[in-house]
Amino acid sequence: MWLKALNLKKPPKKPYVCSFHFVDGRPSEQHPYPEKWLGYPTPPPKKPRRILVRLPVTPPTRSTSQMTDDVIKGITHRDASTQWENLHMNDHTYARDPLHCSHFHDKATQCPEQHLPHISRRVALTMSQVDKLKQGQFTNPETPGYVGFANLPNQVHRKSVKKGFEFTLMVVGESGLGKSTLINSLFLTDLYPERIIPGAAEKIERTVQIEASTVEIEERGVKLRLTVVDTPGYGDAINSQDCFSTIIAYIDDQFERYLHDESGLNRRHIVDNRVHCCFYFISPLGHGLKPLDVQFMKAIHNKVNVVPVIAKADTLTLRERERLKRRILDEIDEHGIKIYHLPDAESDEDEDFKEQTRILKASIPFAVVGSNQQIEAKGKKVRGRLYPWGVVEVENPEHNDFLKLRTMLITHMQDLQEVTQDLHYENFRSERLKRGGRKGPEPEEMDKDMILQEKEAELRRMQEMIAKMQAQMQKQGDGDGDGVHA
Repeated sequence: MWLKALNLKKPPKKPYVCSFHFVDGRPSEQHPYPEKWLGYPTPPPKKPRRILVRLPVTPPTRSTSQMTDDVIKGITHRDASTQWENLHMNDHTYARDPLHCSHFHDKATQCPEQHLPHISRRVALTMSQVDKLKQGQFTNPETPGYVGFANLPNQVHRKSVKKGFEFTLMVVGESGLGKSTLINSLFLTDLYPERIIPGAAEKIERTVQIEASTVEIEERGVKLRLTVVDTPGYGDAINSQDCFSTIIAYIDDQFERYLHDESGLNRRHIVDNRVHCCFYFISPLGHGLKPLDVQFMKAIHNKVNVVPVIAKADTLTLRERERLKRRILDEIDEHGIKIYHLPDAESDEDEDFKEQTRILKASIPFAVVGSNQQIEAKGKKVRGRLYPWGVVEVENPEHNDFLKLRTMLITHMQDLQEVTQDLHYENFRSERLKRGGRKGPEPEEMDKDMILQEKEAELRRMQEMIAKMQAQMQKQGDGDGDGVHA
């Protein structure tokens, strides 16, 4: 029935029908046969004719220059090397082989278009280009006046994807704030598969340690070498006065290693282990920053990009969370701590990106919740935490700032690396050059007791020299007195 409606002179044995003619877009139990738009009530509108020319393999009777001139001027006659495209015959392709159909679709009929089988190539070449192609010479396929340096970003993109990216993230905070859980939630991986959590007795005698875990993540062909530096033992001791000296020494050692590799002979494969960003976790149980938080951030804010993070935000109400954010920002400004500020969006950026940047700036410090468990909420599985009063979804921006933190880290990862290279590393490099390559602190930064001891030793040497000079002068005076008396 529907085959007759197509009005085909020679119906094929295996016809092919477009999904456009089915009610459900494909054969279904309610509508197994095509029912819509079977045949044409009126002929389709005529389209302007396009001339398609075939390049023959054997030398034609007419010269190539004459054929190209006809293409440029417009051919008004038919011959063996010129064909006209019949748009009505090429409209629907039910009975043709689907393997030869093009991937493009006609907007008017939503059916795949197929080029005529006897046409091998569309000609839009000039006479000189055709002659050069026959001679096997290289030609410029672009339009005149086109140099080609507009493709330079594509070259950089291919090279960057092939090389991969490197990023080092440091997490600092007291034990039990969920640092490891948050990192695993951010990158959807397990960075600490064999980690052993120490007990309370072991934490008493434990000092600050540096644990660097490196993992290679690949997403859609883009490789990222992620290094996460954890600091177990930070803030666990009763006296935490010098607990962050190990962390500062690690950051300086990475700068020193990069400077040494950069100054060496082989500079082609330099591994960048510099710390590009530091997530500093703040306890939600306090009423702002602790003295240890202030001292640590003031000690490292000139060495690394500091991003304050409020851990375990599900223990706070929305009003308490906003009050704690304002209190932390006020204390950061009061103590002159330099945290990482997102760069302003360019004027040529779209409005969505500008709005996203504004929201991210207003969310600092980020109040986050981490979880690696899948729970069911509202008929779908999500990562979150299940409580008797409800579910806290990790990736829900109404519950916490986890999604905003991840968006900030991913969209501004390149800017974090540039700030590390252009600001923090250059400051370290200039200070090292001022000291003449000496490793260690300046004399002003040395221990005061050592300076006092050096000054006292120098004073004793001066006193001894003065005593010797006085003794020599006294001997000379005694000798002169004895000669006069004689």
